Amino acid sequence: MIKYFYGIIAFFGAVTFTAFNNTENISEGTKQNIVKVDTIKRDILLEAIIVVESNGNDSCIGDRKLGRPSVGCLQIRPIMVREVNRILRKQKIKKKYNLKDRYSRKKSIEMFYIWKDYHHSEDSDEVIARCWNGGPKGCKKKATNYYWTKVRKEKYWLKIEEQIGQL
Repeated sequence: MIKYFYGIIAFFGAVTFTAFNNTENISEGTKQNIVKVDTIKRDILLEAIIVVESNGNDSCIGDRKLGRPSVGCLQIRPIMVREVNRILRKQKIKKKYNLKDRYSRKKSIEMFYIWKDYHHSEDSDEVIARCWNGGPKGCKKKATNYYWTKVRKEKYWLKIEEQIGQL
C-alpha cells in the first residue's frame, strides 16, 4: 500500500511540464526536448529513481557526513546543479538553478530531464540510472549494479500498479 502511495506521489510529480515559460531564447533543438504541459506522460524510470533515492520525500537530506549532502526527492548534489547550469549556458538558455531548488520536486525533475536529455538521450534506463547514481562513468562502476537492481525492482512494481489501475 505504501509503495502504491509513493507511486502516486511520484506520478504527479513526474507529470511532464514545460520547463521554461519564455521559449523565445531557446534553440529549436532544445524546444523539441521540452514536453508541453497538455501532454501527460508517465516516466516510470523517474518515479522508480525518486522512490529509491528518497522514498518520495522532497525534503530528504542524504549523508550528512559529506560537506554538502545530496538533497530532495532525487538526492541532487551541488555538482549536479553546477552541471545543469553549465548545460543551460552551453545551450544559451537564460535559466539558472540554485542549491535551494533541490528541495522543489518540480525543479529537481526539470534538472533531471535537462541532464538526461543532454547526456543520455539515447541510452537505456540502466545506463541512465547507473550514471545518475555513480556519475558520468557510473554505468561502468560495479558499485552501481546494486542501485540499478533496486531501480529495476521498483520499476517492476510501478508497472504492476499501473496495470492494476487499468483494470
